[in-house]
Amino acid sequence: MIDPHVVEARVSPEGRLRVLSKSEIAKLLDSGSSGLYPVFRNSALAVLNSGSFLDDGKELLERYPDFDIHIVQEERGIKLEMTGAPAIAFVDGEMIRGIREHLFAVLRDILFTSSELVENPSFDLNTSEGTTDAVFHILRNAGLLRPRVEPNLVVCWGGHSISREEYDYSKRVGYEFGLRGLNICTGCGPGAMKGPMKGATIAHAKQRIRGGRYIGISEPGIIAAESPNAIVNELVICPDIEKRLEAFVRVGHVVTVFPGGVGTCEEILYLLGILLHPDNAHTRLPLIFTGPASAAAYFQQIDEFIRITLGEEARKLYRIILDDPAEVAKAVAEEMRNVKQLRMQAKDAYYFNWGLRIPQDLQRPFVPTHEAMARLDLHLDQPRHQLAANLRRAFSGVVGGNVKADTIRAVQKLGPFDIHGDAALLKPLDTLLEAFVKQSRMKLPGKAYVPCYRLAV
Repeated sequence: MIDPHVVEARVSPEGRLRVLSKSEIAKLLDSGSSGLYPVFRNSALAVLNSGSFLDDGKELLERYPDFDIHIVQEERGIKLEMTGAPAIAFVDGEMIRGIREHLFAVLRDILFTSSELVENPSFDLNTSEGTTDAVFHILRNAGLLRPRVEPNLVVCWGGHSISREEYDYSKRVGYEFGLRGLNICTGCGPGAMKGPMKGATIAHAKQRIRGGRYIGISEPGIIAAESPNAIVNELVICPDIEKRLEAFVRVGHVVTVFPGGVGTCEEILYLLGILLHPDNAHTRLPLIFTGPASAAAYFQQIDEFIRITLGEEARKLYRIILDDPAEVAKAVAEEMRNVKQLRMQAKDAYYFNWGLRIPQDLQRPFVPTHEAMARLDLHLDQPRHQLAANLRRAFSGVVGGNVKADTIRAVQKLGPFDIHGDAALLKPLDTLLEAFVKQSRMKLPGKAYVPCYRLAV
């Protein structure tokens, strides 16, 4: 019996990636633990699932157990051959062009990371400078870096499972951005990542702006929960969450945060950990929190959590603007002018923020195993930027336990993560996470949430 939900297909590449060497193909077909095939297959499946409301990596893999993808080398170049692929990616038997672009962007970035970074002794990923250089090369290889373009890129962070009111608000803000000629960079998924892009496309059309940029930056471990939305026209897949986060702050000029959940808090703490570092005292990377009036309590909870854990110094690093899309856009446009002036004075590039100092504890990949989560240093007696980095790891572990297939399996097998620390810190953390659960910010509405963590309060 033919399953109408899956198809077989063979597609040609979009863009520059048309030929591969035999060794590159061998890596992509290697299904061993060190091979690229599992990463490529799972990321490709997530891209093909774009438009679905499924936000669980483990569930996605289980829904399409027969999905397979292989590279076919022909005289004129390569093709991808798929079986058991989600039918949602096709129209009348043809793959949607944007999805095809995303599919080959995944192939491009996974190959580049393996061949040009991991196996290249020129990149020392154990140093801060080497990691930043690697991020630069990933973005340059993807064609993301454009010299001689004035600052105009707004990074938009926020949740993929937000309310309709919050989503509509993010569209209105994106519309105001687009009217002012600003471009959008997000985590590329649905919700608060899609809304600003959707609003900006309408505004760009009204302003007759051609070539609007809707940049999506993801990584293999999170892509199943945040499959690239259809508006993304520049997709980059970084090898891990830390390089993904660094890519955001290196290419973006202003960061705007919409309502979200633990993933959004992870991003906020990452950026605060950078801005609180003494070496960045004179660096400017503006940060604005915004949402509809109904999100006031959400931002108040985050603001209070930051006050208790990181202090008043951290609160000075961001603004909160509620229920006023035009005011948000005006503030962002003004900050763009300030960023341009500071970059000119520092002789720093507009397209990549070389002047930002990112400490290694924010660059080093954190794998949320039960042992690693239990060892987190969540004590108040440490510099604020280090505490922010450790809190970021705690939120990263919760994100993994919610949506990443491997981490979900580990939690199912070994039970919830145990998180230890000062009671004065864990109590507000528990309050914040409980609020997220009550507001359905951990998973899509309609699903019962089972916590993947235990706090030793």
